[in-house]
Amino acid sequence: MAWPPADAQHLLVTAAVVRGVEQELFANGLPVAALMEKAGLGIAQRLLATPGLRQRGVLVLVGPGHNGGDGLVVARELQLAGVPVQLWSPFEQHKPLTAGHLRQALWLGIPRLAQEPDPHGPELWLDALFGVGQNRPLTAPIARLFDRRFQAGGECWGLDGPSGLCSDTGQPLGSTAAHCSRSLVVGLWKQGLWQDSALAWVGEQERIDLALPASLVERWGAQQTLGLWGHDNQPSPKPAAAAAKHGRGRLRVIAGSRAYPGAGRLALEGASASGIGWLEGALPAEQAQQLWQVLPHVLLQGRQDPLDRLDAVAFGPGLGLGPDPVDKGMLEALQGFSGLLLLDADGLNRLASQGASGPWLRGRQGPTWITPHRAEFNRLFPELTDLPPLEAAAGAAAEGGAWVLLKGAHTVIASPLGRRWQLLESSPWAARAGLGDVLAGYAAGLGALGLAAGLGPHDPALGQLLALAALRHGLAGRQSAARGEGAASPLAVAQQLAKLEICKK
Repeated sequence: MAWPPADAQHLLVTAAVVRGVEQELFANGLPVAALMEKAGLGIAQRLLATPGLRQRGVLVLVGPGHNGGDGLVVARELQLAGVPVQLWSPFEQHKPLTAGHLRQALWLGIPRLAQEPDPHGPELWLDALFGVGQNRPLTAPIARLFDRRFQAGGECWGLDGPSGLCSDTGQPLGSTAAHCSRSLVVGLWKQGLWQDSALAWVGEQERIDLALPASLVERWGAQQTLGLWGHDNQPSPKPAAAAAKHGRGRLRVIAGSRAYPGAGRLALEGASASGIGWLEGALPAEQAQQLWQVLPHVLLQGRQDPLDRLDAVAFGPGLGLGPDPVDKGMLEALQGFSGLLLLDADGLNRLASQGASGPWLRGRQGPTWITPHRAEFNRLFPELTDLPPLEAAAGAAAEGGAWVLLKGAHTVIASPLGRRWQLLESSPWAARAGLGDVLAGYAAGLGALGLAAGLGPHDPALGQLLALAALRHGLAGRQSAARGEGAASPLAVAQQLAKLEICKK
Protein backbone atom coordinates (compact mmCIF):
# COMPACT_ATOMS: atom_id res chain seq x y z
CA MET A 1 0.00 0.00 0.00
CA ALA A 2 1.32 3.43 -0.93
CA TRP A 3 2.53 5.68 1.87
CA PRO A 4 1.33 8.34 2.04
CA PRO A 5 -1.93 7.86 0.11
CA ALA A 6 -1.87 8.74 -3.58
CA ASP A 7 -4.44 11.51 -3.21
CA ALA A 8 -4.72 15.13 -4.33
CA GLN A 9 -2.84 16.44 -1.30
CA HIS A 10 0.18 14.20 -1.88
CA LEU A 11 0.58 13.63 -5.60
CA LEU A 12 3.09 15.73 -7.54
CA VAL A 13 2.02 15.38 -11.17
CA THR A 14 3.28 16.22 -14.63
CA ALA A 15 1.47 18.28 -17.23
CA ALA A 16 0.67 15.05 -19.10
CA VAL A 17 -1.18 13.71 -16.06
CA VAL A 18 -3.15 16.96 -15.71
CA ARG A 19 -4.19 16.70 -19.36
CA GLY A 20 -5.13 13.04 -18.90
CA VAL A 21 -7.30 13.75 -15.86
CA GLU A 22 -9.05 16.62 -17.62
CA GLN A 23 -9.66 14.67 -20.81
CA GLU A 24 -11.18 11.77 -18.89
CA LEU A 25 -13.48 14.18 -17.05
CA PHE A 26 -14.52 15.82 -20.32
CA ALA A 27 -15.01 12.48 -22.09
CA ASN A 28 -17.40 11.42 -19.36
CA GLY A 29 -19.67 14.42 -19.53
CA LEU A 30 -18.12 17.25 -17.53
CA PRO A 31 -18.26 20.45 -19.61
CA VAL A 32 -14.97 22.29 -20.01
CA ALA A 33 -16.75 25.46 -18.90
CA ALA A 34 -17.85 23.77 -15.67
CA LEU A 35 -14.27 22.88 -14.72
CA MET A 36 -13.14 26.43 -15.51
CA GLU A 37 -15.91 27.83 -13.30
CA LYS A 38 -14.96 25.48 -10.49
CA ALA A 39 -11.30 26.51 -10.62
CA GLY A 40 -12.03 30.23 -10.95
CA LEU A 41 -14.55 30.25 -8.10
CA GLY A 42 -12.09 28.48 -5.77
CA ILE A 43 -9.35 30.98 -6.57
CA ALA A 44 -11.71 33.93 -6.17
CA GLN A 45 -12.78 32.71 -2.73
CA ARG A 46 -9.13 32.47 -1.68
CA LEU A 47 -8.40 35.98 -2.93
CA LEU A 48 -11.44 37.44 -1.21
CA ALA A 49 -10.02 36.18 2.09
CA THR A 50 -6.86 38.28 1.56
CA PRO A 51 -6.74 41.27 3.94
CA GLY A 52 -6.72 44.68 2.30
CA LEU A 53 -7.62 43.42 -1.17
CA ARG A 54 -10.51 45.85 -1.60
CA GLN A 55 -8.21 48.77 -0.88
CA ARG A 56 -5.41 47.59 -3.17
CA GLY A 57 -7.38 46.12 -6.06
CA VAL A 58 -6.29 43.36 -8.44
CA LEU A 59 -4.80 43.36 -11.92
CA VAL A 60 -5.46 40.11 -13.79
CA LEU A 61 -2.93 39.32 -16.52
CA VAL A 62 -4.97 37.30 -19.04
CA GLY A 63 -3.43 34.75 -21.38
CA PRO A 64 -4.91 33.39 -24.60
CA GLY A 65 -5.75 29.94 -23.29
CA HIS A 66 -7.72 28.37 -20.48
CA ASN A 67 -5.38 29.70 -17.80
CA GLY A 68 -6.50 33.13 -18.94
CA GLY A 69 -10.11 31.92 -18.81
CA ASP A 70 -9.65 30.86 -15.18
CA GLY A 71 -8.28 34.33 -14.47
CA LEU A 72 -11.30 35.97 -16.09
CA VAL A 73 -13.69 33.95 -13.92
CA VAL A 74 -11.72 35.23 -10.93
CA ALA A 75 -11.92 38.81 -12.25
CA ARG A 76 -15.69 38.53 -12.66
CA GLU A 77 -16.22 37.22 -9.13
CA LEU A 78 -13.97 39.86 -7.59
CA GLN A 79 -15.79 42.61 -9.50
CA LEU A 80 -19.17 41.34 -8.34
CA ALA A 81 -17.85 41.22 -4.76
CA GLY A 82 -16.83 44.90 -4.92
CA VAL A 83 -13.09 44.48 -5.41
CA PRO A 84 -11.53 46.93 -7.93
CA VAL A 85 -10.33 44.84 -10.87
CA GLN A 86 -8.44 45.61 -14.07
CA LEU A 87 -7.47 43.37 -16.98
CA TRP A 88 -4.39 43.32 -19.16
CA SER A 89 -4.08 40.94 -22.09
CA PRO A 90 -1.43 41.57 -24.77
CA PHE A 91 -3.03 39.03 -27.10
CA GLU A 92 -5.44 39.72 -29.94
CA GLN A 93 -6.77 36.17 -30.13
CA HIS A 94 -8.09 33.98 -27.30
CA LYS A 95 -9.51 30.47 -27.19
CA PRO A 96 -13.30 30.53 -27.64
CA LEU A 97 -14.18 29.88 -23.99
CA THR A 98 -11.66 32.47 -22.78
CA ALA A 99 -12.90 34.95 -25.38
CA GLY A 100 -16.45 34.51 -24.07
CA HIS A 101 -15.38 35.23 -20.51
CA LEU A 102 -13.48 38.28 -21.73
CA ARG A 103 -16.60 39.65 -23.45
CA GLN A 104 -18.60 39.19 -20.27
CA ALA A 105 -15.91 40.84 -18.15
CA LEU A 106 -15.90 43.87 -20.42
CA TRP A 107 -19.71 43.95 -20.41
CA LEU A 108 -19.61 44.02 -16.60
CA GLY A 109 -17.48 47.14 -16.83
CA ILE A 110 -14.12 45.69 -15.87
CA PRO A 111 -11.55 47.95 -17.54
CA ARG A 112 -9.02 46.42 -19.93
CA LEU A 113 -5.74 48.30 -20.07
CA ALA A 114 -4.74 49.40 -23.54
CA GLN A 115 -1.12 49.88 -22.50
CA GLU A 116 1.34 47.84 -20.50
CA PRO A 117 0.56 48.10 -16.75
CA ASP A 118 2.66 50.19 -14.42
CA PRO A 119 5.03 47.76 -12.61
CA HIS A 120 5.09 50.14 -9.62
CA GLY A 121 1.33 49.99 -9.07
CA PRO A 122 -0.01 49.03 -5.61
CA GLU A 123 -2.51 46.44 -6.86
CA LEU A 124 -1.97 42.69 -6.55
CA TRP A 125 -1.07 41.13 -9.88
CA LEU A 126 -2.63 37.76 -10.69
CA ASP A 127 -0.54 36.03 -13.34
CA ALA A 128 -3.00 34.07 -15.53
CA LEU A 129 -0.99 34.33 -18.74
CA PHE A 130 0.21 30.75 -19.14
CA GLY A 131 -0.59 27.68 -17.10
CA VAL A 132 0.45 24.05 -16.91
CA GLY A 133 2.29 22.62 -19.91
CA GLN A 134 3.75 25.86 -21.24
CA ASN A 135 6.78 25.10 -23.39
CA ARG A 136 7.89 28.45 -24.81
CA PRO A 137 9.92 31.19 -23.15
CA LEU A 138 8.27 34.50 -22.38
CA THR A 139 8.43 37.10 -25.11
CA ALA A 140 10.92 39.86 -24.41
CA PRO A 141 8.29 42.54 -23.54
CA ILE A 142 6.49 40.25 -21.05
CA ALA A 143 9.77 39.07 -19.53
CA ARG A 144 10.90 42.67 -19.03
CA LEU A 145 7.55 43.56 -17.47
CA PHE A 146 7.81 40.77 -14.88
CA ASP A 147 11.42 41.68 -14.09
CA ARG A 148 10.46 45.34 -13.60
CA ARG A 149 7.58 44.33 -11.34
CA PHE A 150 9.95 42.24 -9.22
CA GLN A 151 12.59 44.98 -9.05
CA ALA A 152 9.92 47.47 -7.96
CA GLY A 153 8.94 45.19 -5.07
CA GLY A 154 5.40 44.71 -6.40
CA GLU A 155 3.42 41.64 -5.43
CA CYS A 156 2.49 38.99 -7.99
CA TRP A 157 0.60 35.74 -7.45
CA GLY A 158 0.69 32.91 -9.96
CA LEU A 159 -2.38 31.03 -11.12
CA ASP A 160 -1.19 27.40 -11.39
CA GLY A 161 2.41 28.53 -11.32
CA PRO A 162 4.50 31.40 -12.69
CA SER A 163 4.47 32.20 -16.39
CA GLY A 164 7.72 31.24 -18.07
CA LEU A 165 8.43 28.31 -15.71
CA CYS A 166 8.20 24.66 -16.79
CA SER A 167 5.70 22.92 -14.53
CA ASP A 168 7.48 19.57 -14.97
CA THR A 169 11.12 20.52 -14.33
CA GLY A 170 10.88 23.78 -12.38
CA GLN A 171 13.33 25.42 -14.79
CA PRO A 172 12.67 28.75 -16.55
CA LEU A 173 11.88 28.17 -20.20
CA GLY A 174 13.99 31.20 -21.15
CA SER A 175 16.16 33.65 -19.29
CA THR A 176 13.49 34.53 -16.72
CA ALA A 177 9.99 33.84 -15.44
CA ALA A 178 7.41 35.64 -13.34
CA HIS A 179 8.60 36.22 -9.77
CA CYS A 180 5.60 35.19 -7.65
CA SER A 181 5.35 35.53 -3.90
CA ARG A 182 2.53 32.99 -3.92
CA SER A 183 1.23 30.39 -6.37
CA LEU A 184 -2.38 29.17 -6.24
CA VAL A 185 -2.17 25.66 -7.67
CA VAL A 186 -5.37 24.22 -9.12
CA GLY A 187 -6.50 20.66 -8.36
CA LEU A 188 -3.21 18.75 -8.10
CA TRP A 189 0.30 19.81 -7.13
CA LYS A 190 2.61 20.25 -10.12
CA GLN A 191 5.92 18.47 -9.62
CA GLY A 192 8.11 21.16 -11.18
CA LEU A 193 6.88 23.83 -8.79
CA TRP A 194 8.38 21.93 -5.84
CA GLN A 195 11.89 21.61 -7.26
CA ASP A 196 14.73 23.61 -5.74
CA SER A 197 15.25 25.42 -9.04
CA ALA A 198 11.66 26.75 -8.88
CA LEU A 199 11.67 28.13 -5.34
CA ALA A 200 12.83 31.62 -6.31
CA TRP A 201 9.94 31.95 -8.78
CA VAL A 202 7.05 30.11 -7.14
CA GLY A 203 6.95 31.56 -3.63
CA GLU A 204 4.54 30.00 -1.16
CA GLN A 205 2.16 27.43 -2.63
CA GLU A 206 -1.50 26.83 -1.87
CA ARG A 207 -3.66 24.19 -3.51
CA ILE A 208 -7.17 25.05 -4.69
CA ASP A 209 -9.11 21.82 -4.29
CA LEU A 210 -11.36 20.74 -7.16
CA ALA A 211 -12.85 17.73 -5.32
CA LEU A 212 -11.72 15.40 -8.10
CA PRO A 213 -12.94 11.77 -7.92
CA ALA A 214 -10.53 9.86 -5.69
CA SER A 215 -10.40 6.82 -7.98
CA LEU A 216 -9.51 9.04 -10.96
CA VAL A 217 -6.72 10.78 -9.06
CA GLU A 218 -5.29 7.51 -7.74
CA ARG A 219 -5.34 5.85 -11.16
CA TRP A 220 -3.62 8.69 -12.97
CA GLY A 221 -1.19 9.21 -10.10
CA ALA A 222 -0.05 5.59 -9.83
CA GLN A 223 3.46 6.33 -11.12
CA GLN A 224 3.77 9.93 -9.90
CA THR A 225 5.92 11.31 -7.11
CA LEU A 226 4.41 11.37 -3.63
CA GLY A 227 4.93 14.55 -1.62
CA LEU A 228 5.62 14.25 2.10
CA TRP A 229 4.28 16.67 4.69
CA GLY A 230 5.32 16.80 8.34
CA HIS A 231 2.02 15.30 9.48
CA ASP A 232 2.57 12.21 7.27
CA ASN A 233 4.68 10.59 9.99
CA GLN A 234 4.07 6.89 10.50
CA PRO A 235 5.06 4.52 13.31
CA SER A 236 8.56 3.12 13.54
CA PRO A 237 9.03 -0.62 13.01
CA LYS A 238 7.73 -2.38 16.09
CA PRO A 239 10.00 -5.01 17.66
CA ALA A 240 8.53 -8.12 19.20
CA ALA A 241 7.22 -7.70 22.73
CA ALA A 242 9.93 -10.01 24.12
CA ALA A 243 12.73 -8.62 21.96
CA ALA A 244 16.06 -8.13 23.73
CA LYS A 245 18.61 -5.56 22.62
CA HIS A 246 19.76 -7.76 19.73
CA GLY A 247 16.17 -8.04 18.57
CA ARG A 248 15.84 -4.27 18.21
CA GLY A 249 18.40 -3.91 15.45
CA ARG A 250 22.20 -4.11 15.36
CA LEU A 251 24.05 -1.30 13.60
CA ARG A 252 27.69 -0.38 13.10
CA VAL A 253 28.63 3.16 12.13
CA ILE A 254 31.99 3.45 10.34
CA ALA A 255 32.85 7.13 10.37
CA GLY A 256 35.21 9.93 11.33
CA SER A 257 38.76 11.01 10.52
CA ARG A 258 41.35 13.52 11.68
CA ALA A 259 39.88 16.06 9.26
CA TYR A 260 36.30 15.46 10.46
CA PRO A 261 36.54 14.38 14.10
CA GLY A 262 32.90 15.18 14.95
CA ALA A 263 31.21 13.26 12.13
CA GLY A 264 31.34 9.90 13.89
CA ARG A 265 29.72 11.21 17.03
CA LEU A 266 26.98 13.01 15.08
CA ALA A 267 26.15 9.85 13.12
CA LEU A 268 26.04 7.85 16.33
CA GLU A 269 23.81 10.48 17.95
CA GLY A 270 21.43 10.14 15.01
CA ALA A 271 21.48 6.35 15.26
CA SER A 272 20.81 6.51 19.01
CA ALA A 273 17.75 8.68 18.35
CA SER A 274 16.22 5.91 16.22
CA GLY A 275 15.72 3.69 19.27
CA ILE A 276 18.04 0.95 18.01
CA GLY A 277 18.98 -1.77 20.51
CA TRP A 278 22.63 -2.48 19.67
CA LEU A 279 24.94 0.23 18.37
CA GLU A 280 28.61 -0.07 17.44
CA GLY A 281 31.05 2.65 16.44
CA ALA A 282 34.17 2.13 14.32
CA LEU A 283 36.01 5.42 14.71
CA PRO A 284 39.66 6.55 14.67
CA ALA A 285 41.43 5.65 17.92
CA GLU A 286 41.75 9.17 19.30
CA GLN A 287 38.01 9.77 18.86
CA ALA A 288 36.99 6.34 20.12
CA GLN A 289 38.85 6.92 23.39
CA GLN A 290 36.64 9.90 24.18
CA LEU A 291 33.33 8.45 23.05
CA TRP A 292 32.44 6.79 26.34
CA GLN A 293 32.06 10.22 27.96
CA VAL A 294 29.16 11.26 25.71
CA LEU A 295 27.75 7.98 24.32
CA PRO A 296 28.61 5.29 26.87
CA HIS A 297 26.17 2.79 25.34
CA VAL A 298 28.09 2.61 22.03
CA LEU A 299 30.37 -0.41 21.65
CA LEU A 300 33.72 0.28 20.02
CA GLN A 301 34.74 -1.89 17.08
CA GLY A 302 37.53 -1.96 14.53
CA ARG A 303 36.89 -1.17 10.92
CA GLN A 304 38.01 -4.62 9.87
CA ASP A 305 35.91 -6.55 12.40
CA PRO A 306 33.44 -9.07 10.90
CA LEU A 307 30.05 -7.76 9.80
CA ASP A 308 28.07 -10.99 9.82
CA ARG A 309 26.20 -10.44 13.13
CA LEU A 310 24.90 -7.01 12.12
CA ASP A 311 21.59 -5.94 10.59
CA ALA A 312 22.99 -2.74 9.09
CA VAL A 313 26.15 -0.72 8.48
CA ALA A 314 26.40 3.04 7.94
CA PHE A 315 29.62 3.78 6.08
CA GLY A 316 31.09 7.13 5.22
CA PRO A 317 30.31 10.17 7.41
CA GLY A 318 33.52 12.19 7.78
CA LEU A 319 35.88 9.42 6.64
CA GLY A 320 37.89 11.88 4.61
CA LEU A 321 40.14 11.09 1.67
CA GLY A 322 43.43 12.02 3.31
CA PRO A 323 46.49 10.06 4.46
CA ASP A 324 44.55 7.56 6.61
CA PRO A 325 42.17 5.90 4.18
CA VAL A 326 39.93 3.03 5.20
CA ASP A 327 41.45 -0.34 4.38
CA LYS A 328 41.21 -1.02 0.64
CA GLY A 329 39.39 -4.28 1.30
CA MET A 330 36.53 -2.52 3.09
CA LEU A 331 34.48 -1.89 -0.07
CA GLU A 332 34.85 -5.55 -1.01
CA ALA A 333 33.67 -6.60 2.46
CA LEU A 334 30.74 -4.21 2.30
CA GLN A 335 29.70 -5.46 -1.12
CA GLY A 336 29.46 -8.99 0.27
CA PHE A 337 27.59 -7.89 3.44
CA SER A 338 24.06 -9.36 3.40
CA GLY A 339 22.50 -6.73 5.67
CA LEU A 340 21.48 -3.15 4.92
CA LEU A 341 24.30 -0.86 3.82
CA LEU A 342 23.89 2.91 3.98
CA LEU A 343 26.55 4.82 2.05
CA ASP A 344 27.02 8.50 2.85
CA ALA A 345 29.54 11.28 2.23
CA ASP A 346 33.08 9.93 1.81
CA GLY A 347 31.74 6.40 1.57
CA LEU A 348 30.12 7.58 -1.66
CA ASN A 349 33.26 9.43 -2.72
CA ARG A 350 35.35 6.30 -2.19
CA LEU A 351 32.93 4.32 -4.32
CA ALA A 352 32.99 7.00 -7.01
CA SER A 353 36.79 6.93 -7.06
CA GLN A 354 36.63 3.23 -7.98
CA GLY A 355 34.53 4.00 -11.10
CA ALA A 356 31.55 1.96 -12.33
CA SER A 357 29.34 2.71 -9.31
CA GLY A 358 26.27 1.09 -10.88
CA PRO A 359 27.81 -2.41 -11.28
CA TRP A 360 29.24 -2.27 -7.74
CA LEU A 361 25.83 -1.41 -6.32
CA ARG A 362 24.11 -4.10 -8.39
CA GLY A 363 26.62 -6.61 -7.05
CA ARG A 364 25.68 -5.94 -3.43
CA GLN A 365 24.43 -8.97 -1.49
CA GLY A 366 21.97 -7.00 0.63
CA PRO A 367 19.79 -3.88 0.31
CA THR A 368 21.60 -0.58 -0.23
CA TRP A 369 20.67 3.01 0.59
CA ILE A 370 22.75 5.92 -0.71
CA THR A 371 22.38 9.48 0.60
CA PRO A 372 24.35 11.89 -1.62
CA HIS A 373 24.11 15.63 -2.06
CA ARG A 374 24.22 16.72 -5.68
CA ALA A 375 28.00 17.02 -6.03
CA GLU A 376 28.51 13.51 -4.60
CA PHE A 377 25.71 12.22 -6.82
CA ASN A 378 27.35 13.67 -9.94
CA ARG A 379 30.62 11.96 -9.09
CA LEU A 380 28.81 8.64 -8.68
CA PHE A 381 26.63 8.93 -11.78
CA PRO A 382 28.29 11.35 -14.22
CA GLU A 383 25.94 10.23 -16.99
CA LEU A 384 22.98 11.59 -14.98
CA THR A 385 24.54 14.95 -14.15
CA ASP A 386 22.29 17.03 -16.40
CA LEU A 387 19.00 15.53 -15.23
CA PRO A 388 16.75 17.34 -12.73
CA PRO A 389 16.57 15.77 -9.24
CA LEU A 390 13.48 13.60 -9.69
CA GLU A 391 14.72 12.04 -12.91
CA ALA A 392 18.32 11.81 -11.70
CA ALA A 393 17.40 9.99 -8.48
CA ALA A 394 15.06 7.61 -10.32
CA GLY A 395 17.73 6.88 -12.94
CA ALA A 396 20.35 6.11 -10.29
CA ALA A 397 17.97 3.86 -8.36
CA ALA A 398 17.19 1.90 -11.51
CA GLU A 399 20.84 1.68 -12.56
CA GLY A 400 22.23 0.55 -9.21
CA GLY A 401 19.24 -1.29 -7.74
CA ALA A 402 19.62 0.90 -4.65
CA TRP A 403 17.35 3.30 -2.80
CA VAL A 404 18.54 6.85 -3.42
CA LEU A 405 18.11 9.86 -1.14
CA LEU A 406 19.20 12.94 -3.10
CA LYS A 407 19.59 15.83 -0.68
CA GLY A 408 18.29 19.32 -1.35
CA ALA A 409 15.91 21.92 0.01
CA HIS A 410 13.19 19.48 -1.08
CA THR A 411 14.99 16.14 -0.78
CA VAL A 412 14.05 13.36 -3.22
CA ILE A 413 13.89 9.65 -2.37
CA ALA A 414 13.72 7.10 -5.20
CA SER A 415 13.06 3.37 -5.13
CA PRO A 416 14.57 0.91 -7.62
CA LEU A 417 10.97 -0.19 -8.23
CA GLY A 418 10.11 3.25 -9.64
CA ARG A 419 8.27 5.03 -6.80
CA ARG A 420 9.54 8.48 -5.76
CA TRP A 421 8.96 10.69 -2.73
CA GLN A 422 9.82 14.36 -2.15
CA LEU A 423 9.85 16.44 1.01
CA LEU A 424 7.55 19.45 0.68
CA GLU A 425 8.52 21.40 3.80
CA SER A 426 11.94 22.76 4.68
CA SER A 427 13.74 25.54 6.51
CA PRO A 428 16.93 27.22 5.26
CA TRP A 429 18.00 27.56 8.90
CA ALA A 430 18.16 23.76 9.10
CA ALA A 431 20.78 23.55 6.32
CA ARG A 432 23.98 23.13 8.31
CA ALA A 433 27.18 21.12 8.21
CA GLY A 434 26.84 17.93 10.24
CA LEU A 435 23.11 17.42 9.74
CA GLY A 436 23.82 14.89 6.99
CA ASP A 437 25.82 12.82 9.48
CA VAL A 438 22.85 12.80 11.85
CA LEU A 439 20.54 11.73 9.02
CA ALA A 440 22.87 8.90 7.95
CA GLY A 441 22.94 7.43 11.44
CA TYR A 442 19.23 7.90 12.03
CA ALA A 443 18.20 6.35 8.71
CA ALA A 444 20.51 3.37 9.18
CA GLY A 445 19.07 2.90 12.67
CA LEU A 446 15.52 2.83 11.36
CA GLY A 447 16.56 0.37 8.67
CA ALA A 448 18.16 -1.95 11.22
CA LEU A 449 15.03 -1.75 13.36
CA GLY A 450 12.94 -2.67 10.33
CA LEU A 451 15.01 -5.75 9.54
CA ALA A 452 14.96 -6.86 13.17
CA ALA A 453 11.18 -6.40 13.23
CA GLY A 454 10.76 -8.85 10.35
CA LEU A 455 10.77 -6.72 7.20
CA GLY A 456 12.40 -8.55 4.31
CA PRO A 457 15.57 -7.12 2.76
CA HIS A 458 13.72 -6.39 -0.49
CA ASP A 459 10.37 -5.43 1.04
CA PRO A 460 9.33 -1.98 -0.26
CA ALA A 461 8.24 -1.18 3.30
CA LEU A 462 11.88 -1.41 4.38
CA GLY A 463 12.94 1.11 1.77
CA GLN A 464 10.13 3.44 2.74
CA LEU A 465 11.89 3.81 6.09
CA LEU A 466 14.52 5.86 4.24
CA ALA A 467 11.78 8.28 3.18
CA LEU A 468 10.41 8.26 6.73
CA ALA A 469 13.87 9.05 8.11
CA ALA A 470 14.21 12.01 5.73
CA LEU A 471 10.75 13.26 6.70
CA ARG A 472 11.44 13.08 10.43
CA HIS A 473 14.90 14.58 10.05
CA GLY A 474 13.40 17.54 8.19
CA LEU A 475 10.64 17.89 10.78
CA ALA A 476 13.15 17.87 13.64
CA GLY A 477 15.20 20.48 11.82
CA ARG A 478 12.22 22.79 11.36
CA GLN A 479 11.10 22.36 14.95
CA SER A 480 14.61 23.15 16.18
CA ALA A 481 14.92 26.17 13.87
CA ALA A 482 11.59 27.51 15.15
CA ARG A 483 13.32 28.19 18.49
CA GLY A 484 15.80 30.57 16.90
CA GLU A 485 17.96 31.08 13.84
CA GLY A 486 20.91 29.24 15.38
CA ALA A 487 18.94 26.58 17.23
CA ALA A 488 19.04 23.86 14.55
CA SER A 489 22.51 22.57 15.39
CA PRO A 490 23.22 18.93 14.52
CA LEU A 491 23.13 17.86 18.17
CA ALA A 492 19.88 19.77 18.72
CA VAL A 493 18.30 18.04 15.72
CA ALA A 494 19.44 14.62 16.96
CA GLN A 495 17.92 15.38 20.36
CA GLN A 496 14.71 16.50 18.70
CA LEU A 497 14.61 13.27 16.68
CA ALA A 498 14.82 11.31 19.91
CA LYS A 499 11.89 13.30 21.28
CA LEU A 500 9.87 12.53 18.16
CA GLU A 501 10.47 8.85 18.81
CA ILE A 502 9.49 9.19 22.49
CA CYS A 503 6.29 10.99 21.51
CA LYS A 504 5.28 8.12 19.25
CA LYS A 505 5.73 5.34 21.80
